[in-house]
Amino acid sequence: MPLQDYRCQSRLRVRWAEIDMQRIVFNAHYLTYFDTAMTDYWRALALPYDDAMQQLGGEMYLKKATLEYHASAREGDMLTIGMRCLRVGNTSALFDGGIFRGEQLLVSGELIYVFADPANQRPTPVPALLRELFTEFEAGESATQLQLGAWQQLGERATRVRQAVFVEEQGIAPEIELDGQDATALHALVTNRLDQPVATGRLVTLSPGVSRIGRMAVHRALRGGRLGRQMLDALVHAAAKRGDHQVVLHAQASAQPFYERAGFEASGPRYEEAGLPHVPMQRLLTTSRL
Repeated sequence: MPLQDYRCQSRLRVRWAEIDMQRIVFNAHYLTYFDTAMTDYWRALALPYDDAMQQLGGEMYLKKATLEYHASAREGDMLTIGMRCLRVGNTSALFDGGIFRGEQLLVSGELIYVFADPANQRPTPVPALLRELFTEFEAGESATQLQLGAWQQLGERATRVRQAVFVEEQGIAPEIELDGQDATALHALVTNRLDQPVATGRLVTLSPGVSRIGRMAVHRALRGGRLGRQMLDALVHAAAKRGDHQVVLHAQASAQPFYERAGFEASGPRYEEAGLPHVPMQRLLTTSRL
């Protein structure tokens, strides 16, 4: 299969530790590459694996892996691993994968996963929701839904994401994380096909024509999957639609490059808030930039 036929693609660079005595990638490492690509496949489906499997009542176990080697990768090569679901049976799913250097296919593989009860590892039917998600994702449909709304509508599920990211992961005090601005803000919430909340953010009016984006949070397992950018773009568009001419935000310093790629620029020096370094940023809203 050519690389462009894979909707889910992962990239990695070959490390020195993966090279054998022949100065090429040791054959067993290619299975690790495919396994890494499967992790990215779950991310593309917006499914935090542990949370999703718990709700679905099972686990996906690798039953069989078949690899065919066409050419060798070497230290320093940048590889792209394509992964797609070819077929879903009663209790199993067949995945096709390809490892490419540029457009050159180095290794092709087939992986059969069985959905099973984790208590006894006995096969059980693939849940209808998961079956539909595999099929519709491969057909090009979105794996997520984005909603904009009031706190009364979205607050309970948005809180679950913010609690996990800000309070449990980053150690921010709950009384700081939740504030009185939630009640009047416009909130964004991204849910996956299991209706699990996976990302959230909010838009607060500061003054006529000026809004502030904040409380941007994405489930830890799904970062890097463009959920944050999808949500950010939706909030910026909402601000422009209601006539705002400027959007500001206080970015955690580690996220500054993410916001810069979305057209924001630093508007002041770094400072500390809730024990974390932040950078004030802004974006002017004009028709040509939306």
